[in-house]
Amino acid sequence: MTATADADVLPALKAKVRSTAHPESTPCSHPDAVLAERADGTVVRHADTVAKAHAPDTDPTHLTLRLTVATSHPDTLLAPLHSTPTPLHGRLVTFWPYGTPVDPEVPEVAPWEEAATLLARLHRQPPPPGLPPMRGPAKAAQAIARLKAAAPHHPAAAPVLRAWRTLPAWARAEAPMPDTTTLCHGDLHLGQLVRHPATTGPWRLIDVDDLGVGDPAWDLARPAAWYACGLLLPDEWTRFLTAYRQAGGPAVPAHGDPWPVLDVPARALTVQTAALAIAKSTAAGSPLDDAQQSVVDACDRMGGIPPELADAFPK
Repeated sequence: MTATADADVLPALKAKVRSTAHPESTPCSHPDAVLAERADGTVVRHADTVAKAHAPDTDPTHLTLRLTVATSHPDTLLAPLHSTPTPLHGRLVTFWPYGTPVDPEVPEVAPWEEAATLLARLHRQPPPPGLPPMRGPAKAAQAIARLKAAAPHHPAAAPVLRAWRTLPAWARAEAPMPDTTTLCHGDLHLGQLVRHPATTGPWRLIDVDDLGVGDPAWDLARPAAWYACGLLLPDEWTRFLTAYRQAGGPAVPAHGDPWPVLDVPARALTVQTAALAIAKSTAAGSPLDDAQQSVVDACDRMGGIPPELADAFPK
């Protein structure tokens, strides 16, 4: 995609979301709100409608399959307004109803139980034929590539890269995942939940870009990694894990120690988080904050363990 086409996306997306929100061309005083503007996705809201321009390399067949999953499971995933993407200046655009996101300023009311229950429900659904692998390991590999490009000589880069090398090939997107049949979200965090209808409706998972078949433990790995790094309180982790088990989630055993299953994905998400933290702090010209340093420190501990013995995430 050319730079000109990329520059054209945001104004064209604003015009598109306005016409979708008001198909009758009725006068409107609602402002446009840019919710995200990144290389992998630009998101604009107008009134109760949200439009997303997906990454330039998005496969239209795969995206359509992912939209089909969301349309088929509206009790789990936020359903799109249209089941097929729309081309716009070399990008694929999807349209969604607006939902109220999790408030990051009030962490004590974060919907951990609801997130876990939605994940368990998603993991029990049969995937449609042809659905590609979930993109969790691929995104971890992209984070490492970004680190190598942006900050290869940063003092914290070496322990992160050592920890990356302790992971099995499938977690580095270098081999197929051990599970290729379970429907997964692929990028679960609290920013992937909204209430719909806004404010009062039930929670739903959003963002289908990484959805696919694979190891469901990956969807539990970010909160598991946060807990292991001391960024998530033990009570919150216990609430999340208990709710997932009570909802019949297949990623971990119903009883007993979940860490033999969660260990590799949690390590991978720790490495991914650390790699992105270093790349972003370098771009901003700022030092790592305490939370970012904690994931780098976890990588340092991981990197000292031989790969054949790396089966117990340091908690």
